[in-house]
Amino acid sequence: MTVSELSLSLGYDEDEMLDSLYSLRSTLKRRRGGALQIAEVGERWAIEVKPDIADHLPKEAKTELPKKLLKAASLIAYHQPMAQSRLIELLGQKAYDYVRELAQYGMIDRRKDGNTRRLTTTRRFSEAFGCPYTDRKKVKAWFREQVQNTGLLDDLVGKEVVKEEGELDGSVQSTLNFEEE
Repeated sequence: MTVSELSLSLGYDEDEMLDSLYSLRSTLKRRRGGALQIAEVGERWAIEVKPDIADHLPKEAKTELPKKLLKAASLIAYHQPMAQSRLIELLGQKAYDYVRELAQYGMIDRRKDGNTRRLTTTRRFSEAFGCPYTDRKKVKAWFREQVQNTGLLDDLVGKEVVKEEGELDGSVQSTLNFEEE
């Protein structure tokens, strides 16, 4: 919820509500063994289970994406706004199914753009992956930073998959080292 929604529903003024949220967040951080955390995602606040505890939750309580969709979701987040036709070049025809499923999960937004669609991540994507931003450009920068920190691109330096759409020269599907499931 936003601070104004919380203030309205609880009857406090917004400054007092914001102070309370910051205080609660720091209190929960200091607690040992606590399972919950307060997260600010864009302009909204959420109470969520800590990522290291979430692995122990029953499967019904998780909103995990199937592994087959992670590749498509990652590429969209990394390159957004991304043309669906570009995703098809990278992943092949099965990407149409991935885009449909990601949209059903509410993870991506797809808008008509000429003969293709423009794919971007949604607020739900940010929440699911623990991104503190909802603005498309900030999500893209945050996601790229996360990828760089993991070292996943170390072996792909110079590969077409990390180049921007404007830098491409022809099909890149053959340059990808993705393993089929």
